[in-house]
Amino acid sequence: MSDIKKVVLAYSGGLDTSVILKWLQDTYNCEVVTFTADLGQGEELDPARQKALKFGIKPEQIYIDDLREEFVRDFVFPMFRANTVYEGEYLLGTSIARPLIAKRLIEIVNETGADAICHGATGKGNDQVRFELGAYALKPDVKVIAPWREWDLLSREKLLNYAETHGIPIDMKHRQGGSPYSMDANLLHISYEGRHLEDPNAEAEEDMWRWTVSPEKAPDAAEYLTLAYEKGDVVAIDGVAMKAHEVLAKLNQIGGKHGIGRLDLVENRYVGMKSRGCYETPGGTILLKGHRAIESITLDREVAHLKDDLMPRYASLIYNGYWWSPERRALQVLIDHTQQHVNGTVRLKLYKGNVIVVGRDSGTDSLFDSTIATFEDDAGAYDQKDAGGFIKLNALRMRIAAKLDARRK
Repeated sequence: MSDIKKVVLAYSGGLDTSVILKWLQDTYNCEVVTFTADLGQGEELDPARQKALKFGIKPEQIYIDDLREEFVRDFVFPMFRANTVYEGEYLLGTSIARPLIAKRLIEIVNETGADAICHGATGKGNDQVRFELGAYALKPDVKVIAPWREWDLLSREKLLNYAETHGIPIDMKHRQGGSPYSMDANLLHISYEGRHLEDPNAEAEEDMWRWTVSPEKAPDAAEYLTLAYEKGDVVAIDGVAMKAHEVLAKLNQIGGKHGIGRLDLVENRYVGMKSRGCYETPGGTILLKGHRAIESITLDREVAHLKDDLMPRYASLIYNGYWWSPERRALQVLIDHTQQHVNGTVRLKLYKGNVIVVGRDSGTDSLFDSTIATFEDDAGAYDQKDAGGFIKLNALRMRIAAKLDARRK
């Protein structure tokens, strides 16, 4: 008999997690607490509540939490302060949401006195690692139930049969062959995997994309916008102050209209396999471009280069589920320290899938000195003769080596 009496389930209300809810009740004979996170996925969340009630979940045991501001303010923005990109392209839209979900799962465990958490990530994916590493970091002795690693419902057909047998509502799309893609959405991105995309040589159908128009169908006129930065974060768009989640939502809307932020990627999963996914990240693409632009005039050269050296390691930590690790926290302290003077504005032009920087300014923190950088007469601000000695000193070791090579021949 299981010693687990109460479980907090990460619950979307979809087919998989609805099956999991019933399976938990039958297999573990335990009380289930459902947790549904509003991360800006743009879906109506009340159906999740109604489905949970249908399966006997007490109203006070149903958590539907609006986490949009916390998500962007405390997870997305800190990540973009590092200009984070995984494997050269991926803006980590799925990865960065998981540590927040894990955090809230553990908070609910503590609030309700639950014994365990449960998630619907499969044994092939990265999310199982992210959820569980986060949970163990925040509550070392928590028990974790991962149904996909326990049950034998390892096909869509078996899931549907289980649902029909146990009276679990099935959307018509599943009965008619199902949605062709496995999708994950939040304020930062929407991802698509599976079915047609499992052939890495097959082009994604145009009607798959939900947030962005194709660049070919984007407006023929460019759109300009100005981002205002304080300590590395966007605080206003075109002079209008906004909360963090409002900034990202606005940039998604603008960027999507101009066909910005599409990505087709074969990535290396943490569990060892390669996986093909398509992503829409219009707001994130704009944020990354703008942030690098404001840093270009406010960051010291060696600090900027150090950040670039550390970024791939930081990206891998997030991708692999180590957000709550001591090394990620330590890196964040360094990254945030570099952002104290990343203040100013960036002007961008959006046109047919492109984000083009057309201006950047910082009245308080710019390190750009036009009196030194000018191609005109600098009135002695820079002594060009100094460059000769600098070059000779840096060439000395190579000159010595070249002379030695010549004697060897």
